[in-house]
Amino acid sequence: MQAPETPSRADSTQLVATLRECSARAAGDRLTLGEVLDSVQEASYAFICMVLCLPFLQPLTLGPLAVAGGVTFALLGWQCLSGHHAPMLPAKVRNIVMKQHTWEILIHTCIKMLDWCGKITAPRHFIWVDGVRGRRVLGSILVAGGLMMAVPFFGLPFNNALPALAIFFVCLAQLERDGLMVLIAIGWLVATLIYFAVVLTVIFVFGREALGGLIGSMH
Repeated sequence: MQAPETPSRADSTQLVATLRECSARAAGDRLTLGEVLDSVQEASYAFICMVLCLPFLQPLTLGPLAVAGGVTFALLGWQCLSGHHAPMLPAKVRNIVMKQHTWEILIHTCIKMLDWCGKITAPRHFIWVDGVRGRRVLGSILVAGGLMMAVPFFGLPFNNALPALAIFFVCLAQLERDGLMVLIAIGWLVATLIYFAVVLTVIFVFGREALGGLIGSMH
C-alpha cells in the first residue's frame, strides 16, 4: 500500500516562484497572460480567481462590474467542474501582454497575501482539496459564489463582499492544501444566503405595508 503524500505548502511556494520567473521574463521578452496561466498549471484557477476577487472584498457594491465579475467566476467554476485543468479563456484575453511593472505589483501583492495566509493555514483535511473531489469542490463554490455575486442588489452593502470571501477562501484552500478553508468558504456562502433572505424579507414586508397604505389612502 502506497504511503500517503506528505503534506506541504509546495503549491503556494511554487506559485510565487513561477510568478517571479514570469516577472523576469517580462523584463526582456513579450509575456502574455495565457503563457502565465500555462506556467502555473493546476494552480491557475485558484490564482486567477483569488486575484480577481480582491476588488470585491470591500463593503461597497461595484454595480454592473460585480455582475460581470460574478458571471466570470461562475463560468470559471463550470469549466473546473467540466474537467478542464486550466481556464479556457478567449484568445484576446490569453494574448494580453503584461508589462514588467504590472507583474511587480501583482507579485508583491501575491507574496504579502500568501505570507499572511500562511499564518492561518496548515496542510490538513486533504480530502476536500486534492484530486477530483477537490476540483469539484472548487468548481462548485466558484459557481455558487459567482451567481450570488451577480445578483443585481445595486447599492446594497456587502452583497459583493460576502460571496467574494467564499471564493477567496476556497482558492486559499487549494493553494495551501487546507481543507478547513473549504468549510470557511461554505460558511460564507451560507452567510450570503441568510443575508439575501433577510434583505428580501425586509423588502417584501415594507413593500406590502407601503402598498397597503397606498390602497387605503385611495379609499
